[in-house]
Amino acid sequence: MEKADVIILGGGLVGSALAVALDTHGLTSIVVDIADPDVILAAGFDGRASAIASAPYRMLSAIGVVDRLVGQGCPIQGIRVSDGLEPGALDFEPGDDANADNRALGHMFENRLLRGALYAAAQAAPGVDLRMKTRAVAVDRGPHGVTVQLDSGATITAPLLIAAEGRNSPTRDAAGIRVARWTYDHAAIVTSLHHERSHENVAFEIFYPQGPFAILPLNDDAKGHRSAIVWSVKRHEAPGMMKLSDRGFLAEAEKKMGGFLGRLGPLGGRSSYPLGFHHAAQIVSDRLALVGDAAHGIHPIAGQGVNVGFRDVATLVEVLVEGKRIGLDLGDPALLARYQRWRSLDTLMVSIATDGLTRLFGIPGKTANAVRRFGLSAVQKMPPLKDRFMAEARGESGEVPKLLQGLMV
Repeated sequence: MEKADVIILGGGLVGSALAVALDTHGLTSIVVDIADPDVILAAGFDGRASAIASAPYRMLSAIGVVDRLVGQGCPIQGIRVSDGLEPGALDFEPGDDANADNRALGHMFENRLLRGALYAAAQAAPGVDLRMKTRAVAVDRGPHGVTVQLDSGATITAPLLIAAEGRNSPTRDAAGIRVARWTYDHAAIVTSLHHERSHENVAFEIFYPQGPFAILPLNDDAKGHRSAIVWSVKRHEAPGMMKLSDRGFLAEAEKKMGGFLGRLGPLGGRSSYPLGFHHAAQIVSDRLALVGDAAHGIHPIAGQGVNVGFRDVATLVEVLVEGKRIGLDLGDPALLARYQRWRSLDTLMVSIATDGLTRLFGIPGKTANAVRRFGLSAVQKMPPLKDRFMAEARGESGEVPKLLQGLMV
């Protein structure tokens, strides 16, 4: 029987980041994932890109992952939020007092690059035992530890089980943890496109009653200036948008963007994802902790999805490292209760805020449009309120774990 400090079910972005972060603090893990690395690391597997906020970026830097991504991320130097193409936008940019490391509000990475760097870091970590193309067929969370039977025939054991399997986590469901969930009448169409003018490292979030339209800066390539697009459309419209010719799709995108980036094209590959919300009633159970989408899933309206998962990682690592340091069982209910308390308010507030924004900006009509523009203009003129929004977007609100500050625990 093979032992580790923790067993992590799920080796995606959040699960692999957790394993690497634990390894840098001397804790061992066995990571079990059903995926085939050759498939998930292939160039065409996932066309999405993620905006990594500045605090999670500091964590990835502290655990050595950013070293594997040098030159591959595009710094976000500003964010512009508007209601349609009307005047009255809200601009976020670093203050003059920000040091060189803090000048960026975040960094845009293509998911395939981020996944590749995390996978390579996990493979290289001496304390990470990565079991890909492997499935857990039986899990026993007993009073003295967790035992997992794998389809490879191996039996592994640890004091704590961590579910990082994504929004449809079978481990969470088997534990009987209730989940509040609903679906939005939206699908996200994700692609990348080239454009004539530079984005100048600014991200744009343009709200329309049909759904938000996000333009996220990517590094230039041989074909010129480039951005990622996350386009929320009514769910029934998504199949038609996916079938449009590239020329037709770019013409529709041009209408949404108002031409401020000039001529558009060529267009990258398109993907479509249904949008929904879910929030676990609790993120711990007996010898079990949930991280990432296993615990919560939100609308991509504020680009916080993977960042909330990385905040889970930083918090759980700090709780476990400090528990190990004083000789506690890593499955101790007191440790898990601390993780639950620390994360529950933050995740609930982010979930409520993103859901509220989705509904607020989805209200049609001139009156609602005027109220929204007034609200954006008011926040623009109130620096303390802007700073509060900025801190939340950066992942720096509340009690910030050490890893999110770029410090080891």
